[in-house]
Amino acid sequence: MLSPFRGLREMLVSDILSCVALAPARSHKRCFCWPLALALLLVLLPLAGFAEDESASPERALLIGGDHNYPPYEYLNEFGLPAGYNVELTQAVARVMGLDINIRLASWGEMRQALQRGNIDLLMGMAHTQERLKLVDFSIPHAKVHQSIWVRKENLGIRSLADLAGKEVIVMKGSVMHDFMLEREIPANLFLVQTLADALNLLAAGRHDCALVAKLPGEYLLSELQLDNIHPIAKPLIAQDYGFAVSKGNQELLARFNEGLALLKKSGEYRRIREKWLGVLQPEGVPWTSIVKYGVLVLGPLLLGLVIISLWSRTLRQQVALRTEELEREIVERKRAAEELQVRQKQLLQADKMTSLGILTSGVAHEINNPNGLIQLNLPLLSKAWQGAEPILEEHFRQHGDFKLGWFDYSRMREEIPQMLREMLDSSNRIKRTVEELKDFARRDDSDSNDAVDLHQVINSSLRLVKNAMQKATANFQADYCEPLPKVRGNGHRIEQVVVNLLLNACQALNSSNQAIRLRTGLLADEQMVYIEIEDEGCGIEPELLERMTDPFFTTKRESGGTGLGLSVSAGIVNDHQGRLEFDSAPGQGMRVRLLLPVFKEEGLG
Repeated sequence: MLSPFRGLREMLVSDILSCVALAPARSHKRCFCWPLALALLLVLLPLAGFAEDESASPERALLIGGDHNYPPYEYLNEFGLPAGYNVELTQAVARVMGLDINIRLASWGEMRQALQRGNIDLLMGMAHTQERLKLVDFSIPHAKVHQSIWVRKENLGIRSLADLAGKEVIVMKGSVMHDFMLEREIPANLFLVQTLADALNLLAAGRHDCALVAKLPGEYLLSELQLDNIHPIAKPLIAQDYGFAVSKGNQELLARFNEGLALLKKSGEYRRIREKWLGVLQPEGVPWTSIVKYGVLVLGPLLLGLVIISLWSRTLRQQVALRTEELEREIVERKRAAEELQVRQKQLLQADKMTSLGILTSGVAHEINNPNGLIQLNLPLLSKAWQGAEPILEEHFRQHGDFKLGWFDYSRMREEIPQMLREMLDSSNRIKRTVEELKDFARRDDSDSNDAVDLHQVINSSLRLVKNAMQKATANFQADYCEPLPKVRGNGHRIEQVVVNLLLNACQALNSSNQAIRLRTGLLADEQMVYIEIEDEGCGIEPELLERMTDPFFTTKRESGGTGLGLSVSAGIVNDHQGRLEFDSAPGQGMRVRLLLPVFKEEGLG
């Protein structure tokens, strides 16, 4: 056991060493108290054997090992003396347990080998792993070490452990991260160094891809080495328990250090040492007693004030609720009025567009038809002329070889001229068809719209007109007629035009002849409306485009010759008959169109 004088001397020496070591570790600046501290240290050190208790135990001093460059845990300060959290904690344990210790710091690899060979009794700090448990026994953890991946600032490719595969990784030889990489068998190229400072210096110098360094020691070394081009990734790689380590089976020494840690925690000295060295980067949780104490002091008045405010504001909430309800009603009414106004404005704008389009169509159709009619008249004549001249040109070609016809060789033109004549005739017919559709769109023919029309006869006539197109488009056509079906009022030929248009659209929507087209008729008794429903299994259309289906010139088949006028003309005919068109579709799920017309009622009948 230590004598009282010697115990006092050990406490003074420990506190002076801590004072000397702490400032260089944290700020690396000079302190005016150092000369005085060193003077006291020089006075006290010779008293190592003075006034010793003659009956003191002859037990030899314990040899304690540690890393010489692992701040803030353990390192040699600028005076070459052991310093750091582990050093001061170990000295405090030795003091409360009456142990005589001798601390030695060297490279981590040397210290680890020294423990295995029995040259030292204990390591002050070692990360806990399952593999290391086979060789050493660990004390109760006295800290938590967060291991990190360090990279250069321009490196954006390494964010996790998986990104280390195939990379050049710097790691300290014999460290826990060296063991970690070997145990996990991560396929990385390891470059071993003796200290963490060597690892950070290599990385900052542009060597290799990353380094595995504990976050807290790395931050300390970063400031000491004045490196500004490297940093740890945000998320720590792993968090490991950190504590004293003894040779396997040395339970007696381990028990003494565990007991010493418990005494320090109970006395509060452990907290003081921890906050002194690790408090900045590793804050310890606030005790529950302090939380409850300050919570009552702070939250008590707040809760009281909250109750008073709650009671006072209840009447205000009732008044606000009443006023809010009135405002919501006003907002709904104004919103409805604004929507109705917007609808009316759109209707007026559309009506104006339709009027302008009708005037434009009437004026332009004649001007387009005249030159187009001349083209259609001349193209067949040119085709016959070519057929008559072709044998003469062929004979000349056989006798004299190839020759120029226009700017191109005859061997090329004899194939392209017939094709060009056909294409021009097709294009002219397309112009004629577009003009006719424009004229139909602009023309409002209300004559003969009061006949009693049999929809089944109209459907049969329409099917005969589109027979060829239906046979080419699908092999699965189904018709389901509702019998008996009331007649409708209108013009049979104009309704037939609508049905033909809807059937042709269904044919054009199919992608395969295996897809089906279904037609059915029926009666909506409550509305007194008769309907024709045409459903296809084609490509369908986006729901947001359904509202534009009857807009003039809107088409999804522009590249295949669609003009966007067919459904516009059909919608006009249906509106003239006081009916409506309904569309339902989704991409890839086909289209369902329903044509509804009012039931025919003879005048004078209820």
